[in-house]
Amino acid sequence: MEAKNREIEPDAVWHRSGGGTGGVEVAFLASGNIGLRDAKNPGGPALIFTPGEWTAFVAGAQDGEFNRPTA
Repeated sequence: MEAKNREIEPDAVWHRSGGGTGGVEVAFLASGNIGLRDAKNPGGPALIFTPGEWTAFVAGAQDGEFNRPTA
């Protein structure tokens, strides 16, 4: 199912992961979608996930799907 709204509302509230200045920020949008952006570049591009895509993304991250390959 395609999300109808793939835009980030100007009043979206972003939550930073962990502490410090690095990492990512996540916003749970009024449309029901989830925004993800680089915490060091908040004015830059953001990914927008549908709830199903977000669930799959988080599950993949928890399973190590996105870990760097070992040399």
